[in-house]
Amino acid sequence: MAWLLLILAGLFEIAWAIALKYSEGFTRLWPSVIFGVCAWLSFILLSQAIKEIPIGSSYAVWTGIGAVGVAIAGIAWFGEPASLARIACIALILIGIVGLRITAPAGGLV
Repeated sequence: MAWLLLILAGLFEIAWAIALKYSEGFTRLWPSVIFGVCAWLSFILLSQAIKEIPIGSSYAVWTGIGAVGVAIAGIAWFGEPASLARIACIALILIGIVGLRITAPAGGLV
C-alpha cells in the first residue's frame, strides 16, 4: 500500500507542477488553487509512504516520478524539445526509479 501512496504522491507532484506553470506566478486563481490542493495531497501521501518506505528511496522515487512526468508534459503540451539526449536522460531517471523500487527494503509489490 505504501508504494501505491508514493506513486499517487508522484502523480500529484506532476499535477501541481503543471498547475504552477498555468498559475502564471499565482496571478490566476484556479490554477493557483489546483496547485495548492495537489501540492498538499502530494505531501500528505508522501508523508504516509515514508512510514514504511525508507526516506531516501521515497524521496528519490517521488521526485523522479515528478521529474519524468513534468518533462514528458513539457514535450507533449508545452512544445519543449524532444531530442534523443533528452529522451535518454528521462529513460535513465525511469531506470533509477525502477531500481529503487526493486531494491527498497519495504516488502511486497504495489
